[in-house]
Amino acid sequence: MVMNHGQIQLTNIIVVALFRHQLFVTAVGLFVAMGMLLLLGAILTGRVRAFNLSSEGIHEPRSRSYLRFAFGAIWVVDGILQFQPSMPLGLGNGVVAQAIPGTPQWLHSLMNSSITLWNEHPLALAVGTAWIQIGIGLLLLLSNGRLGRAAALVSVGWAGLIWLIGNGAGGIFSTSGSLLFGWPGATLFYVVAGVWLAVSNGYFADRFSRWTLRFIAVVVALGALRQLMPSDGFWHGGNSNALTTMAQTMTQSAQPHWIAWIALHGGDLAGTLGGGANLIIVLWLAVTAVGLWLAPSRSWNWPVWSLVVFAVLFWFVAQDAAFFGGLATDFNSLIPLAALTFCAAPRFGLLPALPRRLPAELRSLSAAVLASFAAAMVIYSIGSMAWATLQPTETTFFVAANGLASSVDSHAPGFTLEDQSGARYSLGEHAGHYTLLTFLDPVCWTDCPLLAAQMKQVRAELGVNAKIDYVAVAANPLHETLTNVRHFIAGHQLSGISNFYFVTGSLKDLRAVWSSYGITVQSTKSSRMSIHSDYFFVITPQGHLRWIVPDDPLTGGAATQASDTSELVSLLRQVGAA
Repeated sequence: MVMNHGQIQLTNIIVVALFRHQLFVTAVGLFVAMGMLLLLGAILTGRVRAFNLSSEGIHEPRSRSYLRFAFGAIWVVDGILQFQPSMPLGLGNGVVAQAIPGTPQWLHSLMNSSITLWNEHPLALAVGTAWIQIGIGLLLLLSNGRLGRAAALVSVGWAGLIWLIGNGAGGIFSTSGSLLFGWPGATLFYVVAGVWLAVSNGYFADRFSRWTLRFIAVVVALGALRQLMPSDGFWHGGNSNALTTMAQTMTQSAQPHWIAWIALHGGDLAGTLGGGANLIIVLWLAVTAVGLWLAPSRSWNWPVWSLVVFAVLFWFVAQDAAFFGGLATDFNSLIPLAALTFCAAPRFGLLPALPRRLPAELRSLSAAVLASFAAAMVIYSIGSMAWATLQPTETTFFVAANGLASSVDSHAPGFTLEDQSGARYSLGEHAGHYTLLTFLDPVCWTDCPLLAAQMKQVRAELGVNAKIDYVAVAANPLHETLTNVRHFIAGHQLSGISNFYFVTGSLKDLRAVWSSYGITVQSTKSSRMSIHSDYFFVITPQGHLRWIVPDDPLTGGAATQASDTSELVSLLRQVGAA
């Protein structure tokens, strides 16, 4: 049993430092280099002079310009939110896992697999996610031509992936869920916007406002129907009102006082009015849905403003401005919904293209330079994320739980004890063999079996030909007999590991070994297991202690356990053991 069980802090200082280095040093250096190459190619081909100056681009419909600007800015903000230091360790288990309840089995399995993948490569995937979203956003902001359309298609694919896997399809498979609380998923609106930005200007101008407003009308009408459900708590009064409860929960996160004030007072009002508040919400949504459906044929703009006001109001009251807590990944659903609705307003179809205030050549050249680096962000991110999935599991979670391994170069204290077969075993007795040494309680059923499993996994990964002795010293003064040791080996299927030695001896001899390696062992007669510090020691064939590895085994599933093993394998390879 381990002496100290420390929970992983999402803002672990070591992981944060690694994340920021990879985010701002490695990544920036690579995509700046790629951006320079793209810019050079644009200069040599002459495309840099024609950037954004096509006739179609110059006469871009005003609503399309607004749509580009709105969702380009939203993507950039989403990317900046990914810079939050808690993202590598927290996004998988703290965000994606929360969206799993209520999903069908096939999606449940897909989301669990994505969490495992994220936890295996948290730094690489967090860095890639941040820069791909900023790159997509900048490309949408900067380009009204082919490059912008290509970015729109990338945004459709990326947003669709997030909507399905990251948001659990926005809760559409759940019998509960409210438009106020994020249904049907923020990134669904990104997908819709991206599809429209990928089509030609002519097609966009003819259909965007009508089809989009009617799509939103259907979403809002379904949202009104969901608000009617009695089981969701919106008809309740007092603190049992769903909006009141949500406000009280959300405002526990650190945030500006005035935002918390809006959410809390809005929640209190909903609890005071009870069913009356929900009736107002349902009627507001129903009237707005009808107005949005009719708006394209009647040239109405009031339904657009009705939804925009509703979305902004409840973004504060029901979604708490969506930025706080350290794991916010986007604006939540209401702001993208408001942006999409606003851009589809019928009145914009009657207005000319936006006037361009800067000279055309300056506008083209500056946008081309910036777009080269934005394109590099996207290319780098997609490539780096794909490459990361082919690499060994990162040790990020292991480092967060245990800290960095200590590099040393001192003499490893020797010992001679009795192994599980009853033979004498001396540390380093096999010439040319490295030693992976740890201390196990033979009657432990918590951490020690996990430490033993790590040794099995290390051996499996390094192969049977690796010249390594895997040695465990008994670490329980009340249960240190050969019978105890053999029972542990049999119970955890360790007998088939060649070069595995679980050694024990007299209590005097064991205490001497514990002391020489700094292992604290405590036990009481009332407690079967001992409490002991858990470490691995990497020892060279020359008897030098090379690495001391603190190891509080992770129990978060295969991905985090693989992180444990990956650290040990990496260190053994560094010293030349494999």
